[in-house]
Amino acid sequence: MKTRFLFQGVELSGKTMQYVAKRLLRVEKLVPETSKLEVEVNRNKAGKFRVEVMVDVPKQKLFRSEETSESVEASTDAVVDDIERQITETKDREGSLARRGARSIKKKLTLDKSARF
Repeated sequence: MKTRFLFQGVELSGKTMQYVAKRLLRVEKLVPETSKLEVEVNRNKAGKFRVEVMVDVPKQKLFRSEETSESVEASTDAVVDDIERQITETKDREGSLARRGARSIKKKLTLDKSARF
């Protein structure tokens, strides 16, 4: 997975960077290896940290979330939870539609009484 970090006006300590990377592993486990992950961290004029995460899954969907809070860790936690929820809902929806389609086809199948097996 390609991961790109963009920091604007923020210097993260090694401990904070490790925390962010550890939290992002949860997202990386849910998407294919060919996905692209972009993390943007910046600080606004009020001194709050804004974290934005975009996950681009090829041939599927773009998942995006952002959060602004007092600390990078809190923003990262909220963003990762939201991205996980989006990915899980999408996977559940796709599975549900496939099962519904299979049930529909099964209902429409009829066998001719003269058919031989």
